[in-house]
Amino acid sequence: MDRQKEIERSIIKTYRKEIWTKFTKAVTDYKLINENDSIMVCISGGKDSFLLAKCIQEIKRHGRIHFNDKYVVMDPGYSTKHIKKIKENATILGVEVEFFKTDIFAISNTLNEKSPCYLCARMRRGYLYSKAKELGCNKIALGHHFNDVIETTLLSMFYGAEFKTMLPKIKSDNFEGVELIRPLYYVKENNIMSWAKYNGLEFINCACRFTEKIAIGHEEDSKRKEIKELIKDLKKINPTIDDNIFKSAENVNMDAIIAYRKEGILHSYLEKWEEDE
Repeated sequence: MDRQKEIERSIIKTYRKEIWTKFTKAVTDYKLINENDSIMVCISGGKDSFLLAKCIQEIKRHGRIHFNDKYVVMDPGYSTKHIKKIKENATILGVEVEFFKTDIFAISNTLNEKSPCYLCARMRRGYLYSKAKELGCNKIALGHHFNDVIETTLLSMFYGAEFKTMLPKIKSDNFEGVELIRPLYYVKENNIMSWAKYNGLEFINCACRFTEKIAIGHEEDSKRKEIKELIKDLKKINPTIDDNIFKSAENVNMDAIIAYRKEGILHSYLEKWEEDE
């Protein structure tokens, strides 16, 4: 059996419980892929997006839903070595990718040298939506996973003073008819790392100049890193803490919420109190 087939088999067989079953469950639970969809799968070059690409290929090959799939790599200003690594992994994994170049890294670092990540993320999203429209795709698949979801939830609470989470799918406000989907929603990062190690695969991380600075000695500046470490420590006390954080966004008790915002309007629990009087 050649290496590509072994890697594909590992998703379906070796990591069936940890990856494949959770991937297909998210697709089913949230209706992420429908008949005749045209899905643009976005590959950053990291382990998550490449695993997503393989899962999408496998569900198309073995599933009952007919859909079209296209695989794109947006080059926001990667170095030559990173482009080379992405191409090598795409060949190993049997993923035919289309590259398209942008100048996101240069612009985001110029406009906000201290904290370019937010601007970078917004610009990436805009370019991806535009590319999806160009390709005639109605859905954009991203490689966000379970840990991204719970980390975002805590980041919103601790640093944004609000309770909100990363949704499994959202509709674009500016690009009509285009949805963003996250099929790895239930898949945990440690299982993705295990899958990559099992298959001897090495992937790039975020490859911008700002992230490279952090890696040299300023990683304490990363709030997401702080949250990762916090969850890791909490799991030592309660091994199911990550699952509980995830489930809390599904089990919101509206009878015990002081206030909530819906469609931009703030509602207080006193509204119901006054109605009952």
